[in-house]
Amino acid sequence: MIASLKGKLESLGGDGAVIDVGGIGFRVYTPTSTLTTLGAVGSEVRLHTHLHLREDNATLYGFASTGELELFGILINVSGLGPKLALAILSAMDVESLAAAITTGNADLLTGISGIGKKMADRLVLELKDKLGAGLTIAPVAQVAQENADVLAALTSLGYSVAEATRALAVLPSEQELSLEDKVKLALGHLGSR
Repeated sequence: MIASLKGKLESLGGDGAVIDVGGIGFRVYTPTSTLTTLGAVGSEVRLHTHLHLREDNATLYGFASTGELELFGILINVSGLGPKLALAILSAMDVESLAAAITTGNADLLTGISGIGKKMADRLVLELKDKLGAGLTIAPVAQVAQENADVLAALTSLGYSVAEATRALAVLPSEQELSLEDKVKLALGHLGSR
């Protein structure tokens, strides 16, 4: 199995990259979070990879961090969820936010991801809540996510993507005396200034 690739970035696309390793170009599909970390064409890159084998196809998926790779492996084991949808999920949310949404049972936040309906969101929460709670170190993040779950829901209902809403939450002060309305106003102010 190909566990990682280290080589020269040959080209970038909307859903991945081609990495030249010793004269062989490997097509690697990546989440957008990984694409943004690769740098310019011609630079040296290293990706943690997952080789997905089917009867008629071998596809390589690459990730900037081992956390993304680990969560990808967990996601593709959920019934009805393939590697392309798992990649779309990791493109929409970072590892900590996704794990927090699942461990806190926030299925509504997951339905904001393209391709995830109510049934799939409920299945993700049901099948992965205990696995992620025990497997990944996310306790503080889960606590923060629980405090701000209503803010995330409000922002996504206003049309912001889950990724945008999550980034806006990162700038909120950690003061617990802020009301829901104040938190939403601060997050909207951050989103409006970009």
